[in-house]
Amino acid sequence: MKKILNMRIRLLVLMLMGLFAASCAAPMPANKACQTDLDCVPAQCCHAADAVNLENAPDCRSTICTMECAPNTLDCGQGSVACVDGTCRASFN
Repeated sequence: MKKILNMRIRLLVLMLMGLFAASCAAPMPANKACQTDLDCVPAQCCHAADAVNLENAPDCRSTICTMECAPNTLDCGQGSVACVDGTCRASFN
């Protein structure tokens, strides 16, 4: 009887630890959710350093960007956007 009680207590502790661990995971922002690379675009019109999904794409129709190849941005082919583990991300070469 004591052995069964100890087993139940251990199981309860493991379940509580699992719930705690799951609740600690940072939620993914909705503006970065994706399924394929085609779902992702640069997060800013000019000198983007991050990516968002198409639903949250910036409106760049009236934006004029400089021709500068800013470091640590997607400028001049320094990087690309991709869907990585369901999250839009910028990756740099």
